[in-house]
Amino acid sequence: MIMSRVIAVMACGFSLAACSASLPSLSFMKSSPPMEALRIESDPPGAEAKITSGQSCRTPCELTVEAAGELAVTLALAGYQPQTVSVRPEAPGPQGQGGVRLAPNPVFVELLPTPAAPSKKPATPKKKKPVAAAARAAPPPANTDAPPPMPSSAAEPAASATNYPWPSR
Repeated sequence: MIMSRVIAVMACGFSLAACSASLPSLSFMKSSPPMEALRIESDPPGAEAKITSGQSCRTPCELTVEAAGELAVTLALAGYQPQTVSVRPEAPGPQGQGGVRLAPNPVFVELLPTPAAPSKKPATPKKKKPVAAAARAAPPPANTDAPPPMPSSAAEPAASATNYPWPSR
């Protein structure tokens, strides 16, 4: 009698093991995190909205996200300062209706224009110090084998005080 019970328990165990081996996984029994549509709006519209999970869209838009954890929404538009808004899951109502919801939803951001860069004054050229018109005469060389220099009959123009290649006024 005891032996027949042992055999019956073993048979049940083997059949249960065979069933679990044929099932790939029991993940269908686990509940997935709740999903919620997150509406994103901006003033002015057309900003690029990016959330921490990597999804992005142009405002006004709507993204489906997990309502399980906190996430950040960053909005950016050329000519405006980028802004980031934190979105958190909110506990269900007093009767437990509706499950977890995201707050704030919809996300609305008023983008502020970037401050204008101060205009640079036109660069005024710095006045250069006048350069000596002629170099001082060097003492004659110690070697007198060379003939003395001949005076030139044509007058050389004087060096410009500013050393610019164009004629002075």
